[in-house]
Order: sequence, then structure tokens, then C-alpha cells
Amino acid sequence: FIEERLSRGMDAYYVWYDLKNETAFAAGYDSVKRFARKIKAKAPEVFAVIPTQPGLEGQVDYGRGAKTKHPVTGKYVRPWLFCYKLSHSRKTFRKVVWKSSSLVWAKLHEEAFHFFGGVPATTVLDNLKEGVIKPNIYDPELNELYSKMLDHYGCVALPCRVAMPRHKGKVENEIQYTQGALKGRTFESIEDQQKFLETWGAHCADTRIHGTIKRQVNEIFLSEEKAALKKLPDERFTLSQVLSRRVHTDGHVIVESAYYSVPHTHVGQEVVAYVNHLFVTIVDKKTCAT
Repeated sequence: FIEERLSRGMDAYYVWYDLKNETAFAAGYDSVKRFARKIKAKAPEVFAVIPTQPGLEGQVDYGRGAKTKHPVTGKYVRPWLFCYKLSHSRKTFRKVVWKSSSLVWAKLHEEAFHFFGGVPATTVLDNLKEGVIKPNIYDPELNELYSKMLDHYGCVALPCRVAMPRHKGKVENEIQYTQGALKGRTFESIEDQQKFLETWGAHCADTRIHGTIKRQVNEIFLSEEKAALKKLPDERFTLSQVLSRRVHTDGHVIVESAYYSVPHTHVGQEVVAYVNHLFVTIVDKKTCAT
């Protein structure tokens, strides 16, 4: 009775409640809880291997790199380790950075696409604030800068369910695999660690026979996946900030200490400022008019 109810995903307390009401069971909840623990210990969770078509999906995540001397404090700390992994071939782009932000997150994706020489159709990611503002399995709200970058490259974001890292298990394993190569190492600069990752990636990670697909990572990438990736656009993504601003009573908005005028009819309203290295484009939130 207990095993059958637990297999449905029921909590031990409710199994005990049903047991008490439906049978002559007279022992307490703690007895059922102890028995349930033994059953769960004997039955590890099983995961299926999910094959992915070439060029269909990439998975992305952050971990922590090896201890590295910080250029300001001089202390040895762990930088962020960014991994973007193609789900079919397991080809991976790796980079270490000191700080993360919505712009850094977007630029790291862009570097990954150019490293691969193409773009997968979808990107599976966690609900980091750099990518997802409001998690929702059906209609998540993406960080707008990140969303614009993906639109530029023709890629669709697929955020995981909250607290479900196994939904991007390939890159989760990649983080652990890369951290294994970094284990016990320290670096005098982040550039040294990046150089190690690039050399190790080219001569070890990419040339290995992958344990799941039983083929060499680089071979399957070059023979099957690279040609299936979407073509890179002619120009790089230039947007650096997406800012919400309220129009002052003098008909201006402030972006990085500079004043930009808008029609007086927008005084008191919220507008969006899109900033790149050349222009600031101000858009009406309601009408999307520039």
C-alpha cells in the first residue's frame, strides 16, 4: 500500500492518512515516514537520455571557475564560469568573467554563437534575472535586452520550470565536467584561466569520446551540427541598455547624465530608451512609436 502511494508522488504524511482511514493500520506517522525513507533510498530517480536534432537546441548556465587572483583586491576568488552547450553534439563554449549583468549575459551568448559559427533554434536556460524577469512555464517575462539579442540572432528562449535544473541536464553536467578539469588549480589572472579553458577544450573536451553519444564531440559537431545551425546575421548586436524613463515636466528624459527631448504630450509618462554605441532611441510604451 505504502509503495504504491509513494509511486504516485504522494507525501508520506498523506500516505499515512490514507493508510489509517482505508486499512486497520494502527501505528503512527513516524513509522510510515521511516519506511518511506528506506523505499526512497532503494529507488534512485531514473533519467532518460533525450536525443536532440542537430541545430535545434543549446543549453546555458553559470557555475564557478577556479580560484583566481582578483585584479583589485589581490585575493584569490572564484569567477563566474559561463557554459553554452549544443545539445546534439555536446560542443561547448566556456568563458570566465568577474561580474555578470544583463549586458554581460547577452554578450556571452553572442560570443558563443560566433564560436560555433551559427545559432541554434532554441536556448534552454535557468531563471537567472539576467535572462528572465518573471518566471512562468507558459508565458515567462524575459529581460528585454536579452530578448532583443535573441531576436537579432533568430533564437528562441525556453526557460526551465523553477527549481528544475534537470530540465537542462546537459549543461548542468558540463559545468561539473569543466569544474573537474579546474579542480585544484589556481590562476594569477582571469586571462590565464580563460587560456587554460580554451586549450583544454580544444585538446581534451572536444576530442573525447562522449560517454552518452559514444562519439567524438568535435567530429559530430563538424559532420552534423554545424551545418544545421542558423546563419549568423551580417552585423553584431549593438544594443547595450534598455532603460525605463519618466518624461520630466520640461519634456526631457535623462540617459547617462544627458538630456533627450520628447514631444510635450508625453510629459509624466513612462517611455523606453534603447541605447547603443551611436544612438539613443526613445519609444512610447503604449504605442511603440519612436
